[in-house]
Amino acid sequence: MWIRGGLVLDPANNVQEKADLCIKDGRISGVYPGGSEKSDEPSINASGLWVLPGLIDMHVHLRDPGFEYKEDIASGSMAAAAGGVTTLACMANTDPVNDNPSVTNYILEKARQVSKVRILPVGAVTKGLKGKELAEMGLMKKAGIVAVSDDGNPIEDSSLLRMAMEYAATFGLRVISHCQDRSMCASGVMNEGALSSLLGLPGIPQVCEDIMVARDILVSQYTGIPIHITHISTKGGIDIIRQAKQRGVKVTCDVTPHHLLLTEEKVRSYDTNAKMYPPLRSEADRKALLEALKGSLIDCIATDHAPHARDEKALDFDTAPFGMIGLQTLLPSIMKIHLEYGIDFMKLLACVTAHPAGILGIEGGDLQVGSRADITLFDPEAKWTFTEQDVKSRSINSAFLGQEFTGRVVQTFLQGKTVYSAT
Repeated sequence: MWIRGGLVLDPANNVQEKADLCIKDGRISGVYPGGSEKSDEPSINASGLWVLPGLIDMHVHLRDPGFEYKEDIASGSMAAAAGGVTTLACMANTDPVNDNPSVTNYILEKARQVSKVRILPVGAVTKGLKGKELAEMGLMKKAGIVAVSDDGNPIEDSSLLRMAMEYAATFGLRVISHCQDRSMCASGVMNEGALSSLLGLPGIPQVCEDIMVARDILVSQYTGIPIHITHISTKGGIDIIRQAKQRGVKVTCDVTPHHLLLTEEKVRSYDTNAKMYPPLRSEADRKALLEALKGSLIDCIATDHAPHARDEKALDFDTAPFGMIGLQTLLPSIMKIHLEYGIDFMKLLACVTAHPAGILGIEGGDLQVGSRADITLFDPEAKWTFTEQDVKSRSINSAFLGQEFTGRVVQTFLQGKTVYSAT
């Protein structure tokens, strides 16, 4: 099969040119100048489209097992495919928790049966996500996990964090850290500041994130072991990461599209779809995140896709759960950032392809000969509005509902096979 006439964008290999891709046996067997190779094999006309590596989302909550009424592997994978995401890493806060190989095997086996995309489990750092005793990382690694995280809970015990990082490193696993000092923000539901006081909502101060970012980086510096900070949201945290990288500390980080495009002002109407952790921050924080992204300080963009049922999000703001879905709006959000803030699209694309592949140590994220034929066709001119009718997830809790976007996924391929088509 051929994909012909599209603009191939491959940040991993610094390719940005019109080309034809030949796909055989699930892999890219050739990349040729547009129209230079003739063949009678079936072909797809990608004229006017961008041909991208399939996106990699390294932070997703699939809710399966245990919370399938919010999302399951099948529905989450449909949302991913519709968003051009061909690989996702799913977090361990399921029921039962993915803290042992039997749960890992369940996820992978169900994914083999029903998933449209490649699903890679992230194992828990501690048993039951309780922060007390290390989970069976070696056995989970053998079963197929690609990283470890207690996401949703911080690892509050610094000694345990050190042991976790050292233990995970023996299996080639990265610790993905959720940075939150819960003693400072246990009852908080939005960013702390003048607006939280005006709305009468308990706040989550920036410093409760910054303290843990600094702690994790110091442990990484002391041990010499890499750590990944997920969903960074504050200017203070960015400054700490910048200083650490200048010192040579092996720290990487990711940011969500909603923290790049939205602020705490979205909460003014008490819209629970805008309630998330970490919370939407101030405009100053948002600008700092954009500058850090522009300056290549931030390594990845990840959705923190967190589905919740409609009746759960219909609760009062204080009691509604944190989180929003994001798989289908990842690529359109990146395009919006490119168009509105002038950040190079290739740089942004690397944050959802080559960079997460490198951090997780997985194959994918590029379009060179021999690579997996995980490919997304993207129409950069399509204008559309994201509505409930577009949602493929079981849940509709998105702060981007009603948002107009430019750029839309047309077709998604996993190992050369179509897993989503807009037509």
